[in-house]
Amino acid sequence: MLKLTPAERSALRAEAHGLNPVVIIGEAGLTPAVLKEIDASLNAHGLIKVRVFGDDREARVAIYDTICEQLNAAAVQHIGKLLVVYRPKQDAAKETSERRGKGLREVTIVKPSRTGTKKPSVTKVMLKGNERVTAGGSIKRAKPRQTSTKKTLSSRG
Repeated sequence: MLKLTPAERSALRAEAHGLNPVVIIGEAGLTPAVLKEIDASLNAHGLIKVRVFGDDREARVAIYDTICEQLNAAAVQHIGKLLVVYRPKQDAAKETSERRGKGLREVTIVKPSRTGTKKPSVTKVMLKGNERVTAGGSIKRAKPRQTSTKKTLSSRG
């Protein structure tokens, strides 16, 4: 089980405040499938909320301890039927997110027909790192950021 300092736990509680529950544990309890889903969510997000249905507080505490022990996660907060669990993301996930935005990527653009009665048009397009697809389905390039003349003048003097 992962241990957190009080300062880390407080920061994680603040970060988890706006989150919605990702996994819901029902009447069947903590099944292997539910445990696998919690593990996948921790790999993807790092910090998740789990909702446990049931009125037995001791059962919820037992489920919380089991999740933290089996998945090597840290118990952040347990309020009522909500459990907040944290585990640092895997390094492989960080590497893929750092590479994002560089090079070419394939995007599928789906445009509905003008009348709405025909099939939508589907096109696959290769985008460069500085391009994005707008809501209308057109491709736009990112404009270079404007630099302030005041900042450049004040940094010279």
